[in-house]
Amino acid sequence: MYQSSTQIRVRYAETDQMNVVYHGNYVQYFEVGRTESIRQLGFTYKDIEAMGIIMPIVEIHTKYLRPAHYDDLLTITTTLKNLPTDHKIEFHQEIFNEQHKLITLGRVVLYFINAKTKEKTNMPQHLYEKFAVYFK
Repeated sequence: MYQSSTQIRVRYAETDQMNVVYHGNYVQYFEVGRTESIRQLGFTYKDIEAMGIIMPIVEIHTKYLRPAHYDDLLTITTTLKNLPTDHKIEFHQEIFNEQHKLITLGRVVLYFINAKTKEKTNMPQHLYEKFAVYFK
């Protein structure tokens, strides 16, 4: 299993009239978590795209448990429970507030797609090797 965490502070523009983070912003928080988890392995989405691979989201599931508010420091935990062996990668994500209380759960599924042909493809070998270390 591979797990990483990163933090983000809630900006005023991300809240609604009730002083609560607008639900659509959690998708962006999940993206920050995924992007940083890949960066912690020494890769970026830009690197993956340079390999001719794009990664569209094909599923996203979110469960809201508690609200987040302006200026809260959130911790986004991103977990890869299974090593991808085909075109699909599934991230499980949790967001915690500063009191370490779980506020949001997410599951995001992306496909590896050949940028030229738009066909499903396997995870790039270099990225696979980086993740594989955590699944021995």
